[in-house]
Parts: sequence; C-alpha cells; structure tokens
Amino acid sequence: MKNLSAYMELTKPRILSMVLVTTTIGYFLAAKGIHPLGTLFLTLLGVGCATGGSAALNNYLERDVDSKMVRTRDRALPAGLIQPANALAFGITLVLLGLFILVWAVNLLTGFLVLLAAFLYVLVYTPMKRLTWLNTTFGAIPGAIPPLCGWAGATGRLDAGAWVLFLILFAWQHPHFYAIAWMFKDDYRDAGFKMLPVVDPSGVSTFRQTILFAILLLSVSVLPTAIGMTGRVYCIGALMMGLALLAVGVLFTRSKSFLDARRLLKASVIYLPLLLLLIIIDAGF
Repeated sequence: MKNLSAYMELTKPRILSMVLVTTTIGYFLAAKGIHPLGTLFLTLLGVGCATGGSAALNNYLERDVDSKMVRTRDRALPAGLIQPANALAFGITLVLLGLFILVWAVNLLTGFLVLLAAFLYVLVYTPMKRLTWLNTTFGAIPGAIPPLCGWAGATGRLDAGAWVLFLILFAWQHPHFYAIAWMFKDDYRDAGFKMLPVVDPSGVSTFRQTILFAILLLSVSVLPTAIGMTGRVYCIGALMMGLALLAVGVLFTRSKSFLDARRLLKASVIYLPLLLLLIIIDAGF
C-alpha cells in the first residue's frame, strides 16, 4: 500500500487534478455540455495518464536535485521509496498509454497536443530550469495546453475559444510561479535551478515580471466576452478579480516579503477556479 502511494505521488496529484479540471472545462465549452460522456471520459483518461507519466519522468530527471531541497527531499525518489529505473518505466508507460488512448479512441489532434505537452514539460522545461530563468515562460506552455486537449477532444479542432483559454492559463501561471520561486529561492539556489529570484537576488526582475503578467492576465481574461463566449456578468467579474490579483501582486512587489509572496500564491489559487467557474456560469448554453 505504501509503495502504491509512492507511485501515486510521482504523478503529482495536485497538478494532475488541475489539468483534469481545465481539460474538462475546455471540453464543456466546446461541446456546450459534457456529452458524449464516453468521449469525455476517454479524453480525461488519456490526458490524465500522459500528465501523470510526464510528472513521473520529471521526478526521475530531477531526483538528484530534489534531494538537495527541503521542500522536495522527502519525495519518493530522493527518499528511496522507488527505484529510479522503476520510476522511468512507470512514466514512459503512462505517457504512451495516454497517447494510445487519445489517438485510438478520441482523435489524432488531441493525441498530438498531449504528446506536445509531455515533450515540452519533460524535455524542454525540466532541463531549462538549470539553464535559464525563462524556464517559467516555457513551462507555462504545456501548463496551458490541457484546455486545448479538452476542446480538441470534443470537436476535433481548435477554435478561438480554445486559444483564449490557453492564453488565460499561460498568463496566470507567471504570477503564480513567481510567488513560489520567491518563497523558495534559497532552495532553488541550493539545487542549482536558474529561477528568476536566484538569477536576480534583488527581486527587481521578479517583481517586474509579476506585475507585467498580472496586467496581461487582466487583459486576456476579458477575451471570452470579446469573442462572444460569455456576457457582461463574466466580464465584470473577470475585471474585478483581475484587479484584485494585481493589487495583491503590487503589495508583494512593495513589501518583498515571504508573507506577501504567500498571499499572492493563495490569491492566484483562488482566482483561477473562480474565473473558470464564472466562464461556465455565464457561457449561456
């Protein structure tokens, strides 16, 4: 049972849950509902397997540096609960299984998107963390692909609404992850990760990027109304929530404190589900 729990941990359940939620929202908005249920289930199964497998491969590639960080040294691989070879086989198997399910039972486009996300996350974002602070921006691309998978799973194509969801998630990840990077900058430095607060300890660049992407998020969050996917209720709510998140971001940049970084992290975690829920409520099917 303990071993099973360790393998589940390799899939990063919290990230996996968010991926499944955003995939479902993309499907729901494209299909104007959750039917056919069978296709939704297979889409979520394929995306879930590939995402969990990618997370396991990320754990495998970062097992040495994870052992150097306080926040990750108790993970399954650094703690010796799972052998690296087993984690590698587990991750590859899940990714291939997810890809097979999507290509065989859903459509080729959805399979391609999930393979692209896995490639970018495992083979681009993961090594880039040791090379350049731009890893956050490159890592935000696979993080924004799940709603595209849901949309493609429902329709077999990518319409404007799918790309709007992509842009929202892409912009949102920056203030979210910059807050995390500031909170754990010492850990990242010790591990050799080139996160922005490590490259620029003064925080000037981190604070600038946080505000820029909070403003970008505020701007792209009104696009669902601009393309006719939602109405005024959503637009007003998105503006209010976006301004609130921006205000928390400004507070963080002024205080430069761990406490306000954590406040920004919490605000971003509250913001996204509320925004997505508002899209669904105001979609008006």
